[in-house]
Amino acid sequence: MPEKKTYRLAVTGSTGQLGRELALIAGEHPKFQFIFLSRQEFPLDDQERMKDWLEKNTVDIFIHTAAYTSVDKAESEKEKAFLVNASACGLIASHLSKNNSRLIYISTDYVFDGTSSSPLSEHAPTNPINWYGSTKLEGERLVLQHNLNSQVIRTSWVFSAYGHNFVKTMIRLMRAGPSVRVVDDQIGSPTYAGDLAEAIMQILESEHFVPGLLHYCNEGQASWFTFATEIKKLSGINCDIIPTASSGFPTAAKRPAYSLMDNSKIKKAYGLSVPDWKTSLASCIQKINQGV
Repeated sequence: MPEKKTYRLAVTGSTGQLGRELALIAGEHPKFQFIFLSRQEFPLDDQERMKDWLEKNTVDIFIHTAAYTSVDKAESEKEKAFLVNASACGLIASHLSKNNSRLIYISTDYVFDGTSSSPLSEHAPTNPINWYGSTKLEGERLVLQHNLNSQVIRTSWVFSAYGHNFVKTMIRLMRAGPSVRVVDDQIGSPTYAGDLAEAIMQILESEHFVPGLLHYCNEGQASWFTFATEIKKLSGINCDIIPTASSGFPTAAKRPAYSLMDNSKIKKAYGLSVPDWKTSLASCIQKINQGV
């Protein structure tokens, strides 16, 4: 029998939420040789070092999860955010195209302006209202322009047992005081990084690769307030959650009021079964309580 081919697969953002979840399931996918890249090994703000790594290391697949994600800080660090979220993507895509390598780039619901009232498909017009969203949209454009073997997967409100995210912040704040004020006029879908990692590997294990834009978020919708209320319920913490308008939380960057995305395309293309966010939140909080 012929030997089964092993595919070299690089993942940026090794210490991030999605990177950590991909590392957890890497052993379940023996046909892939995973290379997890930290910020030190693959600095997105240093083009020469990125070029050097890409020239010395040929890979079949590159999953680009790392990004500049400080949404408010991006408003004052525009150059750095653009360098990391846009310019770096163009460089990566160009280098990978030389070897016909596949690229999966993780993008965001913040490419939308929030004026929709129904779930957003991949065809919905983009119009970011903050600089972070603008840089991620330019990253999408450069990826798709420079590597025809690319997928851009937009996701939203990512949470996990790892890193910094809304779930862990809420648990900390709920334990610290009698009440927490949470925005109730922004609508989206929380997405468990573990589910997204499983979806990415199902895509890579499948017989076909669909280039272009795809949306992936957990099923169901929520406001940050309903998200926080469910966190409280599942954590068993005694704390009042007070719904508050966005105007009560002035921030440097505007947030879209509605960024719920439609998963139909990715589910149809890959036969994915996407869990409801509440189901996945329960799994995540169980892991947090176990001290993972």
